[in-house]
Amino acid sequence: MSATIQVTFDARDPRALSIFWRDVLGYTHPAPPGVDLPPGGDPLAAWDQFLQDSGLPEELHNSASALEDPDGSGPRIFFQRVPEDKVAKNRVHLDVRTASELRGEERMEALESECRRLVALGGTRLERHEPEEPTSIGFIVMADPEGNEFCLD
Repeated sequence: MSATIQVTFDARDPRALSIFWRDVLGYTHPAPPGVDLPPGGDPLAAWDQFLQDSGLPEELHNSASALEDPDGSGPRIFFQRVPEDKVAKNRVHLDVRTASELRGEERMEALESECRRLVALGGTRLERHEPEEPTSIGFIVMADPEGNEFCLD
């Protein structure tokens, strides 16, 4: 039997970071337990109501957030609030594969276009690595709004 994985981010603001990654990956926020969202319903508003109705103190409302792949093929992503800031380079990072089938200038142009979109969402461009055949087809290193590095690949 194989295991599945969940990718977990430590965060200062789990909700805001989950919104960034939702928009980067095309993932969705799941509905709260036992809540059937109507088509087009807002899962974050449903969570606000669920947490209020549960009596959870308001200071705990943004202690966690989660995302799921709407196709069911990618891992669940979980965001948990921690008190400390990020202090060093990630030892594990995500590769956001948006141009993996492209090569050369066409690939780099596609990566630049996606980079501009992610910067508009709150990401930060860190550096561009040019293709170096045969070992690299080129990529762009970025950081999310809390400084977690990832690559556009």
